[in-house]
Amino acid sequence: MKTIKWIVDKDVDNLKTYPQITEPAELLKTNELVAFPTETVYGLGANAKSDEAVEKIFLAKGRPSDNPLIVHIASKEQLQQIAEEIPAKAESLIDAFWPGPLTVVLKKKAGVLSEKVTAGLETVAVRMPDDPVALSLIAAADIPIAAPSANTSGRPSPTAARHVLDDLEGKIAGIVDGGSTGVGLESTVVDCTEAVPAILRPGGVTKEEIESVIGPVKVDEALKNAAAAPKSPGMKYTHYAPKADFFLVKGEPSFIQQLIEENKAKGLRTGVFTTLENKHLYEAADAVIGPAAAGDLKKLAASLYGTLRTFDEKEVDIIYGEVVPEEGLGSAIMNRLLKAAGHRVIEQ
Repeated sequence: MKTIKWIVDKDVDNLKTYPQITEPAELLKTNELVAFPTETVYGLGANAKSDEAVEKIFLAKGRPSDNPLIVHIASKEQLQQIAEEIPAKAESLIDAFWPGPLTVVLKKKAGVLSEKVTAGLETVAVRMPDDPVALSLIAAADIPIAAPSANTSGRPSPTAARHVLDDLEGKIAGIVDGGSTGVGLESTVVDCTEAVPAILRPGGVTKEEIESVIGPVKVDEALKNAAAAPKSPGMKYTHYAPKADFFLVKGEPSFIQQLIEENKAKGLRTGVFTTLENKHLYEAADAVIGPAAAGDLKKLAASLYGTLRTFDEKEVDIIYGEVVPEEGLGSAIMNRLLKAAGHRVIEQ
């Protein structure tokens, strides 16, 4: 299969009338797969009403079919079509954070979406992306779009079109290239079907920001216990992993340097994921990447997946990553790092 690529300027007016939008929209209507940018990561879009289209997502990604998908919409009218009810707290979150990196889990309307989207659950995860290309494409297609990250399952999520093509070229019908994404981490997922909403996946909207709007929320047990059964897309299996063995390290830089020396003695190429301030401490490593200052969590989040893919290009055998304080956006960053490391943590 030849993968068509359309390059789109996000800043032009009335985007949904442009061929770079109308052509991929027609492909989506005919149940083909089209990757597109959002403000978080690139998504792999399919008609959420079609079993045929959704099955293609699982095939292209190599994704287990018992893992539910997030449905992307371009208007509140589309939400009314797929959700059975919208509780008051969900409405408040929608008003505060849509369009944006927040997914709400609601009771689904029966008989509208493919059962393969919701993995047989009675609920559906929905979001409205804050990206003009994504919104224009969904509006032009005029259907709800199921869209997990546009990468091979388990790999770091794509934050640029080239990442998508590295994984999926020849496996999907097309990709709309709208440049690099902004947030760099997937959306926060909040289950709004209970009296006290629960965060199922941390992401671009922090727990503190959510609680400032609707009051106290719970945190799903699966976020604290790797053995617990998760309820959210993107949390059931190992994700975001580079090709090399990846370990998080709770310890001083001198301890990480010791680990580097031990691997160097074995003839292994070593990488270190660190901060700008600490890059100079690991001169013995083969690849040292400090994409952001320690306190710049937004930049760290935006560059995280690209950094993990860069380690692949450096062909290292093992990567050691410094931990991040789990406050605010740091919770989402640490969640992704732990998933990428398969929850392997070395403590000094």
